[in-house]
Amino acid sequence: MVQDKPIAQQWFSTQKVNHGLYLITEPHYYWWNRANLWLIKGRDRDLLIDTGLGVSSLRHHIASLIDKPLLAIASHIHFDHAGGMHEFDHRAIHEAEAEALRTGDDYEALCSPEHEFVLEEHFDLLPYSGFTVEQYTLRGAEPTEILQEGDVLDLGDRAFEVLHLPGHSPGCIGLYDSQSQDLFSGDVIYDGDLLDELHCSHIPTYIESYERLKKMSIETVYPGHYQTFGKERYHQILTEYLEVKRKPGCPSALHDDFSTIRE
Repeated sequence: MVQDKPIAQQWFSTQKVNHGLYLITEPHYYWWNRANLWLIKGRDRDLLIDTGLGVSSLRHHIASLIDKPLLAIASHIHFDHAGGMHEFDHRAIHEAEAEALRTGDDYEALCSPEHEFVLEEHFDLLPYSGFTVEQYTLRGAEPTEILQEGDVLDLGDRAFEVLHLPGHSPGCIGLYDSQSQDLFSGDVIYDGDLLDELHCSHIPTYIESYERLKKMSIETVYPGHYQTFGKERYHQILTEYLEVKRKPGCPSALHDDFSTIRE
């Protein structure tokens, strides 16, 4: 039973990637679904891309790194990315998933029991005494900023364009720095098994997002899971996905209306 496990002395791990960029993870949670949380330090303000499970205080953990206004962004609504959004005063999400964040929609966040994504065996250690997976829920939080395609998040010394890249879920976004050609991709693209058959997923739309990404100049991808990778692996992942999903008879051949999939 998960409640019999020891309590973690430190729930989060922080790695300084380079000047102005930190990677935060939750090492005592299942590696397969463990999200990358990216803290980007800017001249005038900072960005936090994704907030993890929300089972321990991320705000407290990063307090020593924050010395200016901070905007917390959910790359999408899924629990492993948006679980800690409620902790932050300034929080943003794409308009397609704003209501799910506002209401704490466990079904859309994939953490309701029927999804079977939050399991006892996924926790090596407890985040706090008495924690059980049965009590886990996405805490609702009112977005203070609604993100849309083409929005620009200016940090003073660098800027990120919001790319709406649905397919994994309706509100998936990436953040793109055209100067460095860095892409913070959330769950749109990462070097692992891509989940495109969830209730909120839509393969034809995923294909459209990937066709768009193939045309972009990308040097480095900072994904929502697993390892960072460069442009060669980026194009390889895109190409392999498109080749498989475009085959006759695949779901991608059925160009359903995306809105009906979401209902």
